[in-house]
Amino acid sequence: MFNDDPLFSPIRIGTMELKNRIVMPAMHLNYCPTGEVTDQLIEFYRKRARGGVGLIIVGGCGIDRVGNTIGMVQLDEDRYLPRLQQLVAAIHSEGAKTITQLYQAGRYASSQLTGNQPVAPSPLPSKLTQEIPHELTGEEIKKMIQKFAQAAARTQQAGFDGVEILAGTGYLISEFLSPVTNKRTDEYGGDLPNRMRFALEVVAEIRKAVGPDFPLLARIAGHDFVPGGHTNAEARIFAKALEEAGVNAINVTGGWHETLVPQITMNVPPAAFRYLARGIKEAVSVPVIASNRITSPELARDILTSGDADLVGMARPLLADPFLPLKAQGLDSSPIRPCVGCNQGCLDHVFRGAPVACLVNAEAGREAELGLNNKTQADSAVLKKILVVGGGPAGLEFARVASLRGHDVTVWEKSSQPGGQINLAAAPPDRQDFNRFTDYLVQVCEMQDVKISTGQEATAENLLASFEKEGWTDIVVATGALPMEPPFPVEEGVVITQAWDVLAGKETGHNIVIVGGGSVGVETALYLANQGTLDAETLRFLIVNQAESIDTLAKLLWQGKKRVTLVEMTKGVGRDLGSSTRWAMLADLKRHQVKVLTHTMVKAVGPDGVRVEGPEGESLIPADTVVPAIGSVANQELMKELQAKLPIQVALHSIGDTIRPAKVLDAVQSAYDAARQL
Repeated sequence: MFNDDPLFSPIRIGTMELKNRIVMPAMHLNYCPTGEVTDQLIEFYRKRARGGVGLIIVGGCGIDRVGNTIGMVQLDEDRYLPRLQQLVAAIHSEGAKTITQLYQAGRYASSQLTGNQPVAPSPLPSKLTQEIPHELTGEEIKKMIQKFAQAAARTQQAGFDGVEILAGTGYLISEFLSPVTNKRTDEYGGDLPNRMRFALEVVAEIRKAVGPDFPLLARIAGHDFVPGGHTNAEARIFAKALEEAGVNAINVTGGWHETLVPQITMNVPPAAFRYLARGIKEAVSVPVIASNRITSPELARDILTSGDADLVGMARPLLADPFLPLKAQGLDSSPIRPCVGCNQGCLDHVFRGAPVACLVNAEAGREAELGLNNKTQADSAVLKKILVVGGGPAGLEFARVASLRGHDVTVWEKSSQPGGQINLAAAPPDRQDFNRFTDYLVQVCEMQDVKISTGQEATAENLLASFEKEGWTDIVVATGALPMEPPFPVEEGVVITQAWDVLAGKETGHNIVIVGGGSVGVETALYLANQGTLDAETLRFLIVNQAESIDTLAKLLWQGKKRVTLVEMTKGVGRDLGSSTRWAMLADLKRHQVKVLTHTMVKAVGPDGVRVEGPEGESLIPADTVVPAIGSVANQELMKELQAKLPIQVALHSIGDTIRPAKVLDAVQSAYDAARQL
């Protein structure tokens, strides 16, 4: 079945032969504001093709102007063909195959974005937009099916190697499939065969439009994870029907966008939904693609060798590292830059209408912009000897890029380990993947002969002495930020503990009040509330041996040894968290029984607790530990001292939070740009 390496064994999908089993599934990038392919999109995908991926799925691609969204590639008019052909040529020139994904969002579409009322099988309000869609008539259904077929024909005319229909995640086709969203009483509603009719007629019309040999794939939900929706049992029946209708491969993802079961956020275990692909593979004989949180080549190989799937979808890992396939094959010795599942640059950007970026890859989405100016090596006449003060994400990224360009770089880090605030971000439960980015940066820096000195605090005095000895040409201050001091009175003798110190491991009492409901406050609350809860290994033991009831186990999973209250002066908590992550973290606060007080102002902190004023007046919250999490300020003290004392021949730079506190993505971007400009 496989060559020596299962990941790099060829495979056929219909008439299309792929050089390996790595697929980049469709992901909305927001790179095409008019619907026409842009240079940004072409160069983004050219680089992924150059990195060795077997198949690139471009999409979603709108088949009309009712169910699309801003920034999406359009396939509804012939005028888009020339640029589509250029995209295909770029991908083919680098050795990859490419197909489109046909997209119609159904009731998930927004009239505020499209200017049109969304359409659906039934006029039920969207869980995402709250809009009530127009119920498609029988004649409109036939026209919609033709739009799918016309888009597939344009795909073929543009030179793509195949086409995929999007029949999952809560979009139009899956809305016809589900009894939750399909309440029709005609031939398109009722029992499962009738609810599958729309999808199967779409497949039949596409086959008529493109012929019997053009590869056709379907992206389906292996489980809707929506109450009353399809499980893997119905998904198997649907997959088998698709195969019989002429579909050449099944691409299996997880649930709908409205599900309350997280799908691709950091708290989802790697390849948690591979069992869904296995269920589909047991029902069909065509190739099956497994998707969702397949985070490493080792995991991908295991999925293949275990027989759970025939191919693996790795969208965000290829956003993070376009050269993942070549590195996994041993053709590039550099470490793989890991996707950490944070969603800061990808999903969170999409949800607010911004172009996709990547926290760990400052070049993502900028391939066309950087172009030939993205020189790897600096001019040998201006090679520098650089000291970076601070080994957080900004400092390490600067060191990585500067050393890659040939500069001699040293990093001083005050603490015992590099990572800075990434280490704090990784402390709450299910956030440990952030550490993978630090590990990557340290590994690359060491490979590029960057000298990292931990436990090395920088002062103006020892930097001046170091300059005399080492002859630094540039000093880069990446000292980050400092937690803000509380603005409320604290009685003398009462000790407060900053949230950053708590996340770094400082002990607390049992009754804890966290002041400030931003991202750090929420993360600290979850970190504390999780202490003393049941661990996964013990949970598995108790379940296998039926030692406790499910209710008891649930209580043990969520009820820890600390009582946590989170106080926020505005109307909500976690409002600076990304929208793809916030809802899940707020759900965890509720499960952990963290008491959340909003519209509540701290008046004072005393030995008996925290006095607050809320909607119902003043009250005292008993506490043995008070934890401020009220924001941060740029740590510019060292920078100011150096500006006054350093010799003029030393170039002084500041990067990251030293300039202005922001998200890790912003710090990494600023560090990358600064190093590239040296």
